[in-house]
This record gives sequence, C-alpha cells and structure tokens, in this order.
Amino acid sequence: MVRENKNKSTKPPKVCVAALYQFTPFDNPAALKDPLAKLCKANSIGGTLLLAKEGINGTIAGSRAEVDAVLGHIRALPGCADLEVKFSAAQEMPFNRMKVRLKREIVTMGQPDIDPTSSVGQYVSPDDWNDLISDPDTVVIDTRNDYEVAIGTFKGAVDPETQSFGEFPEWFREHREALLSGKKKVAMFCTGGIRCEKSTSFLKSEGVEDVFHLKGGILKYLETVPEDESLWEGDCFVFDERVAVKHDLEIGEYSLCRACRRPISAEDIASKHFEEGISCPHCIEERTDAQRARYRERQKQARLARERGEKHVGTLPASGG
Repeated sequence: MVRENKNKSTKPPKVCVAALYQFTPFDNPAALKDPLAKLCKANSIGGTLLLAKEGINGTIAGSRAEVDAVLGHIRALPGCADLEVKFSAAQEMPFNRMKVRLKREIVTMGQPDIDPTSSVGQYVSPDDWNDLISDPDTVVIDTRNDYEVAIGTFKGAVDPETQSFGEFPEWFREHREALLSGKKKVAMFCTGGIRCEKSTSFLKSEGVEDVFHLKGGILKYLETVPEDESLWEGDCFVFDERVAVKHDLEIGEYSLCRACRRPISAEDIASKHFEEGISCPHCIEERTDAQRARYRERQKQARLARERGEKHVGTLPASGG
C-alpha cells in the first residue's frame, strides 16, 4: 500500500535529516572512519556517510542535538569547516541503520583527473536560478539518473537518460554538439549539489567555459523558492525511506520498490506487475525467477522481523546526492 501522506500531520517533526558533502583532500580517510562511526553510534544516528581521498558525502538523521554533535566532528576534519549541509525533517527515522564506508569516490564519475576543488562551475543561488534557466541562451541539464528524473525535474531540462552518474561524461561527449548549438551557457543541477560539483568541473575540463550549477541543489531550491514562483515540476527523489520530497521538503506521495529501488506511484502499485518487495512495472522484465525467489525470501524475513518487533535492514535505498 502507498504510505500515508505525512505532510498533513499536525505533529512537530521528530527527526532532523542532514544531507552533507565536502570535497577536500583526506590523506588517510581510513583513519577517519572508526572515530566517526563510533560517534554516530553513541548519538543514535542513522544514515550513510562515504569517505574517500576526495572528501565526505552522505545523509544522517537523528535529534537535532545528535546531528549537530556529528556535524561538529565533521567540521573539525581537514578542509570541512565550510561543510555544505541541507536540513530537512521527518516524523520517523528514515534510516534503519548507520553505515560509514570507505570509497574510491564520494560520488562515482570515473574521471580520476577531475578535481572540483581546483575547477568548478559558477554557483547560482536558488533565488537567481529561474532567471538563468529561463534564458533562451541557456541549455539546462539534469545530471541525475533516469528513475530520479522520471518523477520530477525543472521545466525544459534535458534528461540524459543515464542509469548511473558514471555514464554522464560519455553522454555529454556524444551529444555535445547538439546540446551547445546556439547556446552560450550550460546550467546543471542535481539533488543536493554534489554531482554538479563534478559535472561542472568535467565540462570545464572539456573546454566549456560558461558553466553554472544550482547551489545547494534541488533540495535547497524546494526549501527556498515559493511554490507559486517555482519552475520545478513533480517530486524530488531522495536516498532514504522518505523516497521523495516536494516543496518545503514535505514528504511526497511515492513509495519504493524493494526489488529495483526505484520510486513507485499509486498507479504502479495498482499494476498487475507489482508484488510488494518482489517486482514493479519498472523491473518486471529486468529480474529472473531466481532473483524474485530470493526477494520473496527477503520479504518473508522482513515480515517475521516486524512480527518480532525488530527492524529488517536489508532493503534500504542506495546513497546519492
């Protein structure tokens, strides 16, 4: 069933959600992992944090005091004093566990020579974004994945139809001539801003000079710009149990397919191809009978865990930004 819309609740939000990232060189990210994980555990924090030589990325949730304690620790790390953070709220904890992981990249693009700390596009505030993307000299590119774009994007934005961020460089090179034909400026956006740090840096490395990106990403835009002035259409996918948010960062109407981890609507759930935790119209042709058998066993274990009053932690969405 589609979850009850929590936007209309009169209860004050119980959980502070903080999406964060910082590109900064960490000489030894492995040394940062355990202290950060222990602090998160001590403060009952849920979420995911990724550490790499290029910096930190992730989303955490807990009480405001608990989240602030972790953010204070992160801001004390080398180069993180100006940590980029977007706050939102939830009635319930949107994560079932806390993970601190070491990665090769904090957002995977597969371009090792790209360094957002040395070259990046021009930041545009949410208040100025509408003017930029309404300019006929601007091509607007959504740098997110296809399943994210499917539930919401900015009016007139180009959808690269990529399944992963690592496909973006090849897509741009292939379509560069058509994208830039008659255009003087490129404006790009993503959920929280981190993918645009790399995508604008990549375009500049490809010789594109007039490159802009939305500061704070879609989340900051939805928080800042009044709905009646907005050029955003639809919902914004987020990588936690809220699934999607709308203006003022209120929880949207989507649920999550536990098989493919794509957002699903009420119409998707009504489809003959939907089986909770097993399949949805988006993935019915992508999975084998053997995979669906494993998903059914996972669903069984999740149901048994709920009956015991426990949490089942094997079905969370992947992290992004």
